[in-house]
Amino acid sequence: MTRLLALLLALLTITHPARAADDISAVSRSVVRVVTVAMVDGEVVGFGHGSGIAISPTRIVTNAHVVESAARYPDNVALGVVPSEGQKSYAAKLIAIDTKRDLALIEITEGRVPAAAIYSGPFEAGGDVVALGYPGNVDLATARSAADYITPRTPVRSEGNLSNTQALDGVAMLVHTAKISRGNSGGPLVDNCGRIVGINSAITRADDGDSSFAFAIANRELTRFLTDASQSFSSIGTPCMTLAEADARDRAALDADARAKAAANAAKDEAAALDRELRETRASEAAQASRENRIALAGVLFVIGALAAGAGLLFHSQKNPRNAKIAGGAGAVLMLAAAILFVTRPSAHADLPADPTTAAANADLPPALATGNLLCTIRPDRSRITVSETPDVPVAIGKDGCINGRTQYAQGSDGRWQRILVPNEEATVTIASIDGAGQEYRVDRYLLDAETMTKAREVRAGVAIKGCSVDPEQVAALATQQDAIRAVLPPTPNERLVYACQKLAKGAVINPAP
Repeated sequence: MTRLLALLLALLTITHPARAADDISAVSRSVVRVVTVAMVDGEVVGFGHGSGIAISPTRIVTNAHVVESAARYPDNVALGVVPSEGQKSYAAKLIAIDTKRDLALIEITEGRVPAAAIYSGPFEAGGDVVALGYPGNVDLATARSAADYITPRTPVRSEGNLSNTQALDGVAMLVHTAKISRGNSGGPLVDNCGRIVGINSAITRADDGDSSFAFAIANRELTRFLTDASQSFSSIGTPCMTLAEADARDRAALDADARAKAAANAAKDEAAALDRELRETRASEAAQASRENRIALAGVLFVIGALAAGAGLLFHSQKNPRNAKIAGGAGAVLMLAAAILFVTRPSAHADLPADPTTAAANADLPPALATGNLLCTIRPDRSRITVSETPDVPVAIGKDGCINGRTQYAQGSDGRWQRILVPNEEATVTIASIDGAGQEYRVDRYLLDAETMTKAREVRAGVAIKGCSVDPEQVAALATQQDAIRAVLPPTPNERLVYACQKLAKGAVINPAP
């Protein structure tokens, strides 16, 4: 264990952080080249290619005209998909085609590609857009052999702006200025957060010096096509913003929360002060009444005692010693009792007992991680949502950082309890964390290239904790490992989801998230 910790610390020391997260680079992982190969009697007689975008790990959207020959001649035209990363290309088959919308859905028979999300919110004219794909003119300038067309490589990006939306033969099309050419057909048009806003399909002719414009099939046409094909997809409707903008909005939301909490506390303190003042007034009135009653009683006893003492003197003058002694003794006792009652009369001011709320506030701090069942709800005003859906998240916090009864969390340098998840298949690293009071659950997602994912998996392999552990050495090794994984990640995530958590009533049953 000691050697393992030393190795992880060494990795943490020598590993340089990856470059800043780039949403366009992240969605580029989902872009593929779509290839058609026409065969007659075992010989290649035709070759075509376009672009596509993965909307699930195994299914690709492209233009219908890119794969139309495969639809017409299924026995003679083979489909292939060349991903942007890795070492292999994959065979594919046609799943659905809509020639009116110029859209098609194909499926790779092996391998997986990171899936992209479709933007379903409003997109205004003038908004920034980026076209991704494999333009043929770039291929002509760089390809040295046919093998270059089936070798994975990063797609070409071209930036522009949305001009407007127009209907073309009844199909909604986005007119934009991002430069595309033949070969971009079927590739995505995305916003600055990497969400699909359209599928590039055509360009205008640029005769006699005319400016060239491009057409992309609008996202609403894409979602209808996928729905008709019974294909599930990820749809995000939140506006795009940079992480800096999201952080600024998060700080503003936290400030607003702090002001609201301060106002609530001030109102609570004012109510408590009024309540205490009322209780003090009532207590003082009761104390004053008790004091006055005691003094009055002392006065009555003193008067009676004085009368008894006078009677004793009278009996003494009458030579009646027995009655004189009884009356004189009773008078003395009564006057002594009156004196005692007067001396021990209560104060006119009452001291209230300590406020139990204040006493609780001054009690010992809660444990490092509160336990219990929580239901956490997304805070859109504090989040940067790019690719993920955001349903409520149930979280069950157990002893010593055991979350949902099966995942061990470790305390980080920022005091939050966290677990960094590095999957074997998906090219995404997730940091899930929760504060010690169990009030805020946060998910940071990093959409990474293959090289960075490989590094993260190598570090993750150093410590394997399956389930929860109460062994301090194992938990310490997990914390060190997670620091080492952080060192290979970009400085900022592609997505940050912030959830506000409420504690469920005791005995409430929840179905924890994975």
